[in-house]
Amino acid sequence: MVSTRARLEALDALRASIRRYFKQQGLVEVQAPVACQFGTTDPALHSVAIELAGQRRYLQTSPEFALKRLLAQGSGDVYAFATAFRDDEVGQWHSPEFTLLEWYRLGFDHHQLMDDVEALLRYCWDEAPTIERISHADLYREITGVDSHASSLDELKAAASQFGFCGDLDEHRGSWLDALWVSAIEPAIQDRALLVYDFAVEQAALARLGSVDGQRVAHRFELVIHGVELANGFWELTDAKEQAQRFESDRSIRKGRGLEDMLPDPRLLGCLDQVPNCAGVALGFERLAAMILGYDQLASVQALAWEEA
Repeated sequence: MVSTRARLEALDALRASIRRYFKQQGLVEVQAPVACQFGTTDPALHSVAIELAGQRRYLQTSPEFALKRLLAQGSGDVYAFATAFRDDEVGQWHSPEFTLLEWYRLGFDHHQLMDDVEALLRYCWDEAPTIERISHADLYREITGVDSHASSLDELKAAASQFGFCGDLDEHRGSWLDALWVSAIEPAIQDRALLVYDFAVEQAALARLGSVDGQRVAHRFELVIHGVELANGFWELTDAKEQAQRFESDRSIRKGRGLEDMLPDPRLLGCLDQVPNCAGVALGFERLAAMILGYDQLASVQALAWEEA
């Protein structure tokens, strides 16, 4: 059994290796605020509200908005080891409190940022797996037979049912694409390491849209190793008007699901047009650390696990 000291030293060494990589690449480390005035509108994420100094604040689900505000101020390439909080499940790969390694590269698109993610993994992980790149459309077509961009809602529902999904979801294509991911794709990629890119437009989140072979796509990617999502990256949307529309769409979905209404951060929208062309990615540090150090759960690489805190 590995001693507490040895485990902490291994985690410290991994953080140091990551910092060396970013130093060589010219990125500056930032300490992002944890208690923020606004939460997230994303219907899939649940912000944690607190009372602090007589104000209602939200524990950050990601340092994204803070880092983008710094980008708009001329920070240049930045990264953060950020403690994040999400009112979500506790399990093998989930904890309500965890660490996100998030970074932004000016002038990059999502393909260049995928190169950067792979370079970081090779730098700090001697036994990093060979990573296959595959488009969202090709992965869904290979495993489920549906077209993730063009198949109708009814076709997605039928495919999800075929793969054993029996839940009751709203009438959004993105929800049923997620259901297919859980029921069909995740079980089929347990022995693969993938960078999945160019998602369906309904799953754009904060990514810009573009056209590939005449098909509208969201320029984002996910790194998935043995079925575990490690990183989520975007060629960042910098159009404040379009982002405001997406936030309102999020709020509508939240209302339909009976979730708390969350107001968008006006400071982000106010500066988004000044954010330079860039790509950004958030990587689950504990998930990566567990894989590198040979553990099979998040709790093994937390100084003190959620249940022990």
